[in-house]
Amino acid sequence: MDDMEWAFFEPFLRAVRGRGGRPASDHRRVLDAIFWIARTGSPWRDLPEEFGKWSSVYRQFRRWTLAGLWELILDVLNDSGTRPGQVQMIDSTIIRAHHLAAGAKGGPQKEGFGRSKGGFTTKIHLIANAHGLPVRAEISGGEVSDFKGFDALVDDDLPEARVFIADRGYDSNHIRSVITRRGGTPVIPGKINRKEPIHIDAITYALRNRVERCFNKLKCSRRLATRYDKTATSYLGFIHIVAARLWVRNLST
Repeated sequence: MDDMEWAFFEPFLRAVRGRGGRPASDHRRVLDAIFWIARTGSPWRDLPEEFGKWSSVYRQFRRWTLAGLWELILDVLNDSGTRPGQVQMIDSTIIRAHHLAAGAKGGPQKEGFGRSKGGFTTKIHLIANAHGLPVRAEISGGEVSDFKGFDALVDDDLPEARVFIADRGYDSNHIRSVITRRGGTPVIPGKINRKEPIHIDAITYALRNRVERCFNKLKCSRRLATRYDKTATSYLGFIHIVAARLWVRNLST
């Protein structure tokens, strides 16, 4: 990472560093190593020697992940007001899990990531803002409905939006009532079998492509495009890491 990006991440890493922990210079190298793993999707054991011992980098990644560091950084970015989230949109995408992520104890099966006809799959549920930047992410088994994904993402901590956009897969009275109760206007096409048609503003609905573009940017990191991680916490951690980097790069332009 360049100096500008390090200047953003450094205060967060210093805040979670315990007594006797690594110095800041080592933290920068470790974070660079984590970014390299996220980008390439390589096994931890294949980490180049210039990043240090792979097992030490992995242990530090797990410490930061279990401490909720990556999710905290994403929340801070969203709460900063630099990219207002008055317009939000939701979508999901299916990720194929590598066979090495599917067989170990504590892997996808044990965590509720079930087997579908296409094999082991994970679904990423994502809310993005009008700038195409991630607001919140969650993961589930590939067979889990988008309705449940919506409930997992939308809670009292989620910043309220005036407009909430989704495709017709999210068309339900429950979802519409939740959005309205939170002070927003749902822009969701009605399903074909609805007795009363739902009219939406086509120009506003066209913004929904930005959440799809957000997914495309996230999947440029191979660690996200294919699930190699055996635990849900590690995989979700990488999603938050890449999401935070999208924010930082957007703010620097």
